[in-house]
Order: sequence, then C-alpha cells, then structure tokens
Amino acid sequence: MTRLRLLLGDQLNIRHSWFASVDQDVLYVLMEVRQETDYVLHHAQKILAIFAAMRDFARQLAACGHRVCYLAIDDPENLQSLPANLDRLIGQRRIETFEYQAPDEWRLDRQLDDYAQGLGLPVRMVDSEHFLTRRDEAATFFATRSRWTMEPFYRHLRGAQDVLMEASGRPTGGRWNFDAENRKRWPGHPAEPPELRMSHDHRELWASITAAGVRSFGTPHAHDLRWPLNRDEALQQLDAFVQHALPHFGDYQDAMSADASRLFHSLLSFALNVKLLSPREVIDRAQARWQAGDAPLAAVEGFIRQILGWREYVRGVYWARMPGYAGSNHFGHGRALPAWFWTGATSMNCLHQAISQSLEQAHAHHIQRLMLIGNFALLAGLDPQALHRWYLGIYIDAFEWVELPNTLGMSQFADGGLLATKPYVSAAAYIHRMSDYCTDCRYRHNQRSGELACPFNALYWDFLAREQARLARNPRLAMPYRLLERMPAAERSALHEQAQSLRQNLETL
Repeated sequence: MTRLRLLLGDQLNIRHSWFASVDQDVLYVLMEVRQETDYVLHHAQKILAIFAAMRDFARQLAACGHRVCYLAIDDPENLQSLPANLDRLIGQRRIETFEYQAPDEWRLDRQLDDYAQGLGLPVRMVDSEHFLTRRDEAATFFATRSRWTMEPFYRHLRGAQDVLMEASGRPTGGRWNFDAENRKRWPGHPAEPPELRMSHDHRELWASITAAGVRSFGTPHAHDLRWPLNRDEALQQLDAFVQHALPHFGDYQDAMSADASRLFHSLLSFALNVKLLSPREVIDRAQARWQAGDAPLAAVEGFIRQILGWREYVRGVYWARMPGYAGSNHFGHGRALPAWFWTGATSMNCLHQAISQSLEQAHAHHIQRLMLIGNFALLAGLDPQALHRWYLGIYIDAFEWVELPNTLGMSQFADGGLLATKPYVSAAAYIHRMSDYCTDCRYRHNQRSGELACPFNALYWDFLAREQARLARNPRLAMPYRLLERMPAAERSALHEQAQSLRQNLETL
C-alpha cells in the first residue's frame, strides 16, 4: 500500500518518528508553491531560507533511503497549490493513503481538513511532535479563569516540565520571574558577540524564485544568507548563543542600539519555528548553562520564559480564538500603513533603524517590534489587520500562529485585553531610556509640542485622552492618567492638535 506523507515548509523535524525507519511504501512530498509565497507579501530572505531549508531536508531524507518527491517552484508540473498538486500526485503515483502532520496555521489546517474529507481515501493527521503543549491545553487551563494572562500558564508549565524548579516544588531562586532585572540600557560593553552563523550562497535558487514570478520585499542577501538551513547548523547557532550571548541576554534583552542590531539575542526563532530545533532542547541547553555556573539565573529564566512561557501561550491563544481572532480591532483603527514601512525612509530615527534593519535582515528583536513599530502603529491608529500582514511578511520567524496573537493582542491591544494587561504604548522617554536612537534623530525626545517635538509624545498623550473612557480604570495606567488629569487644558488641547496633524501627515514624518 503506497502512502503519501505531506511535509510543509515549517515541518523540518528530522527527529520526527516518521523517519525512524525506512519504508519504501511511503512517499514523502515537499512542495514550493505560489499558494504559500503569495498569501501575503513576504520578505525575500523568508522565501529563500524556507525553500533552501526544505531542499536541504529533502536531500537528508533521500540520503537516509526515504522516497522523496520534491516540487520546485519552477517545475513545469507544479500547479502551485497544495490540493492541486496532491490530486495530481495521488493519481499518478496510485496513492492509497494520505497522511500529514498537524499544521500550525489555521488556514492550512482548514484547507487540509477540507481536502481530506473530500478525498475518498484513508487519511491520517499526526502530531508534529514539536510543541510542549497540546493545541487545546491553554484553553483547558484558562476555562475556569477570568483572565488569559501568560504568567499562571507559564508557572503551570514550569512545574509540569520540571524547568528551573526545586525538589520542593518551588521555583529555583525563590522567584518565578526575574523580568524586573532585565531592563538595562546597553552602554556599549560588553561587546556584541561576533557573527558566527554560517554563510550560504543561494543566488541560483533566488534566480529561480524571481523567474517564477514570486513577489517579495526586503534585501535577499542570496549570496550571503545567514539563516540555518539544517539541524546541524541550528545546533551550532544554539551552542554559540548559550556560550557567548546568554550570559548577557537578561541584562540587555530590552536594549536597542544603532551600533549592534543583534546584541545578545539568540536569533533562534527561525530554526525553532521551522522545527530544526525543539523547544525542549533549547530550554535544556540554557538551563544547563545556569547549572554549570556559566550564565546568571535572571538571564536564563528570562530566555526560557520566552520559549516555555510566551511561545506556548500565544499558540494556545491562537488555537482557542481562531478564526475570529484575526478580525480583532478593539479601537476601530483603520489608517493605512505609511509607505516608509516598506522603505524605512522616515526622519524618526528609532523607526528608521528598526524598519531598515527589518528590511535588511528580516529580523528585529521583540522590543523593536513591540515598543517602536507596534507602539507607533497603535498611537497613530494604523489598521491592525494591515499591520498584521506586514509583520507576517517581513519577519523570518513570522508564522501566523505566533505572529497574529503577538501583533493583534500584545502589540495593538486589538483583542481588548484578552492577552495583554494594558496597551503597550509609551512616549519618547522610554525609547530614549532603552536606546541610543534619539541621539541622531531630527526630533527632540524631551519636547512635547513644536515642529521638532518627537511625534511619540503628542501621539501618546492624545491616545490616552482619546481612549480615557476605555482605559482610565486600568490599574497599570493609573500613573499616566493622573499626570494627564493634572495637565493644563491648554496643553492638552495643543497636544491634541499636534497629534491630529501628525496623523494626517504620517507619510512626511
């Protein structure tokens, strides 16, 4: 009996139980299809890295003796969609059983489930064997709770997975969370670790992608692609991170600098999200560095919280709330994204740096995404769905299950507070405190009004005033609302007028 097993581009886990033995009655199928390149406009490096990693994975499977069918983007027989290609292969290869791993994105899960129901063959969906929780585990955990905040779920998983726990059941170090210690500005030392990721030359593949008509944006760096394309490279990157960067990750995880785009971040999210690495092994490697005395507990806990806590949590939110979650727009925002989101050509140096870096590297760390780009988008009233599509396209690690809750919930508060306990907005003072971006900016971070005043300031205070009825009772916003109440009426009016002018002239900022 010939079985066709479909592998998606983010299912590159060579340690999956499917591959434990070789069965010549099994045909593994991987496809490069326009369906996946075109549903949003993607960064060139994202398309290139995923296709290159898929090709490497197919070579690994074939080298191990597995039967593999690989459809390249420019294959004349490629019908450019999963169902159409599956139909053709099932007919040509006389397939009797169809199997696939559970997709991580709702649209693919729905598409493959619909396809399977109409196929007329035995179908089996298996687990991807990657995540530490089930799709529905967060929903079950929060079923009797009034709020879906991450912290209790994180503590639950710490105990369930025995991560940074004492034998008594208490957290290591007596605290669950060391976030308060991880908010330092980077003074320029210790030095950013050297770039140790392997370089790949994929100009030929990039030529095939563009010749096939695939549209993209951002810099491809096809001659010097730095993302890991197989498990061995991902493990080398993990080793380099825990040795050189993890000891300082905690202190400077929120810091931003024009002189160091990577700072002490791992850049492992791409390898994790296409499943070259498992979250458990990354967590274990970080925990081992603390146990060996090579990294402080605050740094290790902060890093592990992003993977064991946040990553598993947002996946749970995604599966509990889709598909309706995608349309969330609590504040009713609808302004178009300015054209400089695709060029970085803005006089606001912080946004110029963050967006230009994203276009150049297909990556920015969480504070750049949240407290610069997302902060501005929320204050300016940009369309959260348009912003979601931009985030989904531009970042190498952006797959909808993780990106959508981060954008609509954490960044834009579009879900009305299901995920975040407050809107993550700030004036320029925060940006000045955590970065060196304000030094070379046209605007003045310490001015609220006037031609040279930082746009974040007027937009921030006007947002709070505009949304006072919705937000004033939020205890985490008590201090800024007290300051707003004490502000003279004339100053509030001037800030409102300035904010209105800024929103009407976003393209020229």
